[in-house]
Amino acid sequence: MSRFSRLVPIIGGAIAGGVIALVVASGSGGTHTVTTTIAQPATSPAVPTSLSTSSRGMSINQIYRSASPGVVDITVTTTQSGGGFGFFGGGGGAQQQQATGEGAGVVYDTKGNILTDEHVVANASNVKVHFQDGRTASAKVVGTDPSTDVAVIHVDVPASELHPIPFADSSSAQVGDPVVAIGSPFSLPETTTSGIVSAVGRSITAPNSFTITGAIQTDAAINPGNSGGPLLDADGHVLGLNDQIQTNSGSNAGVGFAIPANTVARIANDIIAGHPVKHAYVGVELNGSSTNGAQITSVQPSSPGSAAGLHANDVITAVNGQAITSTQDFIETVDKYAPGNTITLTIKRSGQTDHVKLTLGNRPQAASQQAGG
Repeated sequence: MSRFSRLVPIIGGAIAGGVIALVVASGSGGTHTVTTTIAQPATSPAVPTSLSTSSRGMSINQIYRSASPGVVDITVTTTQSGGGFGFFGGGGGAQQQQATGEGAGVVYDTKGNILTDEHVVANASNVKVHFQDGRTASAKVVGTDPSTDVAVIHVDVPASELHPIPFADSSSAQVGDPVVAIGSPFSLPETTTSGIVSAVGRSITAPNSFTITGAIQTDAAINPGNSGGPLLDADGHVLGLNDQIQTNSGSNAGVGFAIPANTVARIANDIIAGHPVKHAYVGVELNGSSTNGAQITSVQPSSPGSAAGLHANDVITAVNGQAITSTQDFIETVDKYAPGNTITLTIKRSGQTDHVKLTLGNRPQAASQQAGG
């Protein structure tokens, strides 16, 4: 069975088709390297910091020379509670153990802000950034969003040391477009691989078990340590942050996923501005294979969906009059709204059509918190 991995040597949680927990309902001691699968509802429309407008493409070497000064290697130390006998635990009392991880990041501006995946810096007690020229700097975590697996870290270095990489408009990505990935697979910084956009509009699972929509699939080789590094377009602009792979072995099998640049930029801008990152919440689980609408499989107690009177087996066919043709369509549509917005759902129930008003809530910190409210 194929599995998704957050680019860690141990394989991450499996996703087997069927029910999508959308909320809307919509991983010890030792050294390990870090890269990430998903369901997401959101805030306001994405606005990337800069758009790729050039139609000229560069060679892989040109892309590398242009972008690599803005790609950093990130090493992280975390402190964890361990159980007595090493990795597999057992016996003895709980002990504090240190673990190290490694990923990559993208210089976002000349103020010292660097973007990476949330799972790279999660629970970090110490973060170090290593630049291409050999400089090393301590970094602090400014903010993270587990729902989109995006994090902002900050370094205090001269602006002359910082080389921001422009962001592309990820909504313009098309199947077959050439892409280049730069990162630190297996602790080898500045490793560059190339491929194409294999698919767009994929859904992957976030660290908090919600869904990230719009992910870009690529066959460019990414492995543990590529997490947070850029997937670059032919102009050398950031098309997304490398996040996960689907694999049977734990290493690259030609199916990787990047968080789209528009999502990354939107979340990063909120974090840098000091705004709380919020995502709309419905509180239902949906059938991942439903067609002609989004079929509800269960409704979380005390959720907005429950308050609105939604039931299992209801099929959502429209949101505010906009037709919904699939579960993915519903997730992406809800992502455009913010908590507190009231929407009207058109549903089919027992052969009848009904209209239900629902006020969107604020997504819990983790999908496991959805039960009971």
